[in-house]
Amino acid sequence: MRIEMTHTSRVLLVVGILGAILALAVPGIAQEKPADNMQIVLEKISADKKLLVAENMQLTEAEAKAFWPIYSRYQDELFLLRARTAKVITDYAGAYDQMNNDTAKKLLDEYMTIETLRLKLRQAYLPKFRSVLPEVKVLRYYQIENKIQTALAYQVGAQIPLATSAK
Repeated sequence: MRIEMTHTSRVLLVVGILGAILALAVPGIAQEKPADNMQIVLEKISADKKLLVAENMQLTEAEAKAFWPIYSRYQDELFLLRARTAKVITDYAGAYDQMNNDTAKKLLDEYMTIETLRLKLRQAYLPKFRSVLPEVKVLRYYQIENKIQTALAYQVGAQIPLATSAK
């Protein structure tokens, strides 16, 4: 079954996916118009994510004082990876109708690079989280992040059509 995408549906797809990807990555975004509606929405989603983490981490006051600065730096770095992912999705949408082997290779290589960097980032922050939290709470935090990432990946994946055969 071949899925046809019109220009309008491709634009709507990209906007929706970019919103979903960037929604969890707000800390690093700064816009010239602070009253911009998208900025407000993104800030709300970021705050909701932080609240979700806070509610599920059950941190003591001392743990919270040490954890949240590390969390913020980690989220800033995750934002950079999510921004790269958004660009890959935008590039895919732009090339969808004229997909060829070279473009497919470039898109897949960039995706694999992002996934490798995501794993390296998680590994790099593991000792930092371990230095301020007991192991069970580090595990819990990584589970929370994994659940959020999985839900996001499902939402994005469900909206992206499969590539068609190379021209």
